[in-house]
Amino acid sequence: MERLRKAFTSILLVLFAIGTLAVTSCTKHPNEEQIKMLEETKSAALAAEQTHAEKTKERQALEREVKVKEAELEKIKADKEKVKQFLENNN
Repeated sequence: MERLRKAFTSILLVLFAIGTLAVTSCTKHPNEEQIKMLEETKSAALAAEQTHAEKTKERQALEREVKVKEAELEKIKADKEKVKQFLENNN
């Protein structure tokens, strides 16, 4: 009895899926609204890709700047340590 119920449920699900696909199936040719939506989506995607590329370049430039500043900071720390050692030796 349980197998019959599972089989019946499976058949109903398959028929429902086929019916849904049949009702909402696509045509061979898009209508004007779909074409307009596709163009808008393409434009948005291109704009997003361009923005992403710009932000990536900006991030890389900022990372290079941070590396330069870190190197500068290390040099200043080393100079400070040299001055500190010099002052301790002269006192």
